[in-house]
Amino acid sequence: MAKFFGRIGYVETVETKPGVWKPQIVEREYFGDLTRNVRRYESSGQLNENLNIANEISIVADPYAYENFHAMRYVIFMGAKWKISNVEVCRPRLLLTIGGVYNG
Repeated sequence: MAKFFGRIGYVETVETKPGVWKPQIVEREYFGDLTRNVRRYESSGQLNENLNIANEISIVADPYAYENFHAMRYVIFMGAKWKISNVEVCRPRLLLTIGGVYNG
């Protein structure tokens, strides 16, 4: 099992002006383990195929992660931002399944 250290991006809605709300990205750092490391190409009608990964990362969660796991959008892994497609709560950890590239 490989070790993981990286940032996870959360989307929070903040009030910028009275009555105006905008999404804002907040990144936090976590330690964990890479439990599954899989890649696949999806063919589409484009010239180049899309690269998707189906990795699972198990992070040691803090109280902020437990309270805001629904707001997790991406994880920075191997120098790229990857979409978080699924979050499973397995105390004291969160199991993240990541997929395609995050275009935020």
